[in-house]
Amino acid sequence: MYVGIDVGTSMVKAAAFDDTGRQLAVEARPVGLDLRGGRVEQDMDEVYGAVVAVLGELTARVPEPVELAGLTGQGDGVWLVDAAGRPVRSAASWMDGRAHELLDQWLADGTFETVFRRTGGAMFPGCPGPLLAWLEQHEPTSLDAAAAAMYCKDMVFQRLTGAARAVTDVSDASMPFLDPRTRAYDNRVVELLGLTHRRRLLAPVSDPVATAETRGEGLPEGTRIANGPYDLPACALGAGVTAPGDGLLIVGTCLAALVATTDLDLTGEPAGLYISTDRPGHRLRAMPAMVGTAALDWVLSTTGVRHEDVDGLLADTPPGANGVRVLPYFAPSGERAPFVDPHLRAELTGVCLESTRGDLVRATCEGIGYAARHCLAAAGLTGSLAVCGGGTRSPAWMRLLADVLGRPLRVVEGEVGARGAVLAAAERHGVALDAPSWTRPTEIVEPDPVRAAYYAKGYEEHLARLAQARGRTRT
Repeated sequence: MYVGIDVGTSMVKAAAFDDTGRQLAVEARPVGLDLRGGRVEQDMDEVYGAVVAVLGELTARVPEPVELAGLTGQGDGVWLVDAAGRPVRSAASWMDGRAHELLDQWLADGTFETVFRRTGGAMFPGCPGPLLAWLEQHEPTSLDAAAAAMYCKDMVFQRLTGAARAVTDVSDASMPFLDPRTRAYDNRVVELLGLTHRRRLLAPVSDPVATAETRGEGLPEGTRIANGPYDLPACALGAGVTAPGDGLLIVGTCLAALVATTDLDLTGEPAGLYISTDRPGHRLRAMPAMVGTAALDWVLSTTGVRHEDVDGLLADTPPGANGVRVLPYFAPSGERAPFVDPHLRAELTGVCLESTRGDLVRATCEGIGYAARHCLAAAGLTGSLAVCGGGTRSPAWMRLLADVLGRPLRVVEGEVGARGAVLAAAERHGVALDAPSWTRPTEIVEPDPVRAAYYAKGYEEHLARLAQARGRTRT
């Protein structure tokens, strides 16, 4: 049995696989988010407790010997721990928006662009650079007490293994401090963000990913485990997206577009990031938008629609949603890909007394699809496209998405991030697994040519509305 652990933003999951990649069982447990005035934090002890709990439930349910475990989880944010790996304060999530004023300052004075030109990472409020700088200004005692500013999976790895020190990997370190050419921290970027005297807090980068044995919490003592990559590149591995030009769209809380590449282009509009992988010279051009299923969830809760009713509403409402349009930028911290605009907000237009809940739902799904098309174009998609995430559970949405994107979708279901974490761990430990078998798509969804042509025009209209909305945020 191979175990993949995926420490998500709102849900912690552990999945068991056999040696052919067949998913045997999944255990999951929700974790809380503390949202207050643009701040989004998580209790590290709650998150770690959920990891131990799901692992215990999984190994009890599938009582096979655990050959190997792989760990992945949400990226970005700041997870401050002391020398013993214990929390100094609550973790600041990647969804946190408190540092938007710092980002505004860096956008205005050129720091933002300089950092992108050096690292390929377009900062947003919830990434470690702005968050650490905000803590330095407003909460320096927390940084004084910390031994390391970690990422989520790194905290879990240290506690599962009892490692003496914090470590991270090149994927998590990619935003915003890692130089993708040297695969080491760029001290000039640290200086530009006013954090030189906090340089010691950046966890050492293990390249390739760190390995260890567990100490008996959740998994049997002595189980081999590997730390990383974080959830976006782990999903790419789990979906079989490794050939340059091929892409992955993760339809989850965050709508993430990833394209495998061997190029490094630091010109053009600063947006997204380059995620380094365990293979030197191989990267993922990532456009991890803030928009995603969270936007649809808000619309569903506001209109009183159940998730199980979405497919029926999409089937009963025509393309174009009877004139209703949604710019789906609902995140309190604005948008981060394929552009950065901390002040952008969602817009709903074309509504009248005759508009239905189906119109609102379809318009939201179409808006998310247009945002996905924008991200994939910016990421440089030229090959096949895989899709995974919670959104794949809606067949009608997948058909709509294929139409809006105008291309076939390789739908990969199941715990794709956990699957990728196992594949990464196997490669690191020299365990031979058949990756094509592990990453075979569940189905291929083809676009309808007539609807695809309609949505190609709709996409151009979406870009025009977006340009107008972004213009308003600048005035």
